[in-house]
Amino acid sequence: MTYDDSVLLRNEGRVAYLTLNRPKALNALNHAMVLRIDEALTAWEQDPAVDTVVITGAGERGLCAGGDIRSIYEDARSGGNASAAFWHDEYRLNARTARYPKPYVAVMDGIVMGGGVGISAHGSVRIATQRSRIAMPETGIGFVPDVGGTYLLAHAPGELGTHLALTGAPVGAGDALLCGLADHFIPADLLPGFLTGLAGAAVPEVLPRYVREAPAGELDAHREWIDHCYAADTVEAIVDRLLGSGTPAAKEAATTILTKSPTALKVTLAALRRARELGSLERVLEQEYRISCAALSSPDLVEGIRAQVIDKDRDPRWSPAALAEVGDEDVARFFAPLGERELSFAASDSQNGTIT
Repeated sequence: MTYDDSVLLRNEGRVAYLTLNRPKALNALNHAMVLRIDEALTAWEQDPAVDTVVITGAGERGLCAGGDIRSIYEDARSGGNASAAFWHDEYRLNARTARYPKPYVAVMDGIVMGGGVGISAHGSVRIATQRSRIAMPETGIGFVPDVGGTYLLAHAPGELGTHLALTGAPVGAGDALLCGLADHFIPADLLPGFLTGLAGAAVPEVLPRYVREAPAGELDAHREWIDHCYAADTVEAIVDRLLGSGTPAAKEAATTILTKSPTALKVTLAALRRARELGSLERVLEQEYRISCAALSSPDLVEGIRAQVIDKDRDPRWSPAALAEVGDEDVARFFAPLGERELSFAASDSQNGTIT
């Protein structure tokens, strides 16, 4: 396959550097980029001259804002299969990243959302900066957190992951570390030295020179109401608890949730609860693939992207329009087996345990 320059590859010393290079599109991922990254990881895995892989994003705005949802919008409108093929390869890449045998250093500087989380937060060394804004905002476009997002959020402390999944709220470095979405904080102005240093020394030797204490986050102070409210069994009950908590931040969260797709909210909650029981990342990705494929035939995905990205009127008309109108059978449809179209990983892929 012939590739363009949307993914830049270079080697320096013992390090292979991978740069997402679509800065005008905030480095949004498309299918060709996913295939290029996977091809590079294959080559570097087998190359004894490469000790470490580093992934960054071009430009000043962020690592990656997610998948190319304009393409998904057009595909969903036409009833095509391009998005399903994209997700099939993207989710396999997410799993591969999680079990990569060499240090995979993800520089999560700036905006890191959706698919950007998928190609970074499963890595073995995840760096946040004071500019990091990390989120899974899919419910706002009638979709459900994917790329292993439900796995990551389901394993966040308490109900923090449920809060982030339903509201789509972005977090900074401190809260990313708290939620298990990042490992280390390095100030942005120290990144060049850190990345250069990796070319000449191993990750454990270089990291301590640049890691600093992360700025304080916000979520830890809200754990009491978050853990109580989001432990409810349904989205409706969660919203009722938030509104009745007497806490302004909880009321604000409820207001935000009620602007999202009712169907996506209910499917997201079910996916998170199931993810806690599934064990490995691979099993969760298999579930997410079913959900994503089902979303292609849901009116809310097209409508959500239209409202947020195409027409930008920020006024989606969800169908159904209210949580009470989304029944159990509507949610169950998203988890239905796909038969021959299933995404499946070999049992050995999960390395006999949960991947982090």
